[in-house]
Amino acid sequence: MHKAIGPFQAVETYLHLGPEGTSVPLAVNESFWEKLSTGGFDHLGPGRLVSTYDFAADWPSWEMHPAGEEVVVLISGALEFVLEVDGGERKVPLAEPGQFLLVPRGVWHTANVAREAKVLFITPGEGTGHRPRAS
Repeated sequence: MHKAIGPFQAVETYLHLGPEGTSVPLAVNESFWEKLSTGGFDHLGPGRLVSTYDFAADWPSWEMHPAGEEVVVLISGALEFVLEVDGGERKVPLAEPGQFLLVPRGVWHTANVAREAKVLFITPGEGTGHRPRAS
């Protein structure tokens, strides 16, 4: 029996990439984030979440991923990632489609939107931390 092949819409369906080479589509609906934060996908085991987002404004918070590096690929638009490294902030602009950034494991980061942007993320989500951005 074959699994669903697609096509899928990346904004409506994320993809869990498992350590054994599995790829499981996950429908993004009203309950997705609650299910994700309360262990509703724990049966999939560790892995990475492939997702896309559209951004029209600066991020309101910082995030950090202790389980591994996050891959950030610019699809369209332009934004600047701000990473807390070595006691300061490092700003990394993504201004051309196809440019990408590797956010190191455990590094707090946020983003400023220069031009409405679409971004693809490959995120090691286990233990992700969030904190508000100072005004």
